[in-house]
Amino acid sequence: MAFDYSSDYDARMRFVVQAALEEDIGSGDVTACIFDDDTVHLSLMIAREWGVLSGSHAVAYVFKSLCPSATVHMMKEDGETFAPGDLLIEVEAPITALLAGERTALNFIQRLSGVATLTRKFVEELGSDSRIGVYDTRKTTPMMRSLQKMAVVHGGGYNHRFGLYDMAMIKNNHIDSLGGIAAVCESLRSHGFFEKGLDLCIEARNLQEAIQALYANADIIMLDNMPISMIRSTVAILEEQIKAKVLKRPQIEVSGNVNLENISLYKDLPIDRISIGMLTHSAPSVDISMRLV
Repeated sequence: MAFDYSSDYDARMRFVVQAALEEDIGSGDVTACIFDDDTVHLSLMIAREWGVLSGSHAVAYVFKSLCPSATVHMMKEDGETFAPGDLLIEVEAPITALLAGERTALNFIQRLSGVATLTRKFVEELGSDSRIGVYDTRKTTPMMRSLQKMAVVHGGGYNHRFGLYDMAMIKNNHIDSLGGIAAVCESLRSHGFFEKGLDLCIEARNLQEAIQALYANADIIMLDNMPISMIRSTVAILEEQIKAKVLKRPQIEVSGNVNLENISLYKDLPIDRISIGMLTHSAPSVDISMRLV
């Protein structure tokens, strides 16, 4: 069962934007005293390199928070690509509001567009005909998870679980602490997990754990840090077991050490998804500037 966090995305975005503005402006913009009036100006957000847009709604809320009468015109939609020189957003507001919100707005759009852009690069490396999905992880900036995961979607990727509450994910520490996958699943059963209707993902470090995950009825088997040759042979054995025992076929996920240089090596593997932490923890910001007219 996929968790739909988009229903409260707007509330999360507004909370984060308000916190960011309070952090930056504090008791007030002490430089703004140089302006004698609040004449309405036009500001332009312009791309200085290629990228995929994300974070435009955060930008709009920045300026609407500072000036409810501000007018924001989106020249591009989130998920669209842009080229150097493209006009992305126009904002009409008093100059004090524009300057007070400039850095916060740019921080959001540059970083979120960076996540969307990096995600798009991974998706394109797999190819338009690939059936393998590119997924994010929980390796996000604190308090920015909702926005970053939406940026992954804007880039053409998919969301893994949002948090610890919408999917059970049995990892090596769980397995080692309780003495095996079967023991962990039994404990989950005794605590009523399987009555919640949530998905179960089990991390497998080797063939033995992958087979145990299959018989534990995992919805997703994550093959963690496996060499490509081992992934191929492991999936082949799992498919044999599924066919022979008439078992439910889980989604097969690969995770660990996947980057833009080697992801093309995975495109022909019999897998369903690749989870990549760097989509959110290492995406470089896109160069976008704001110019007052």
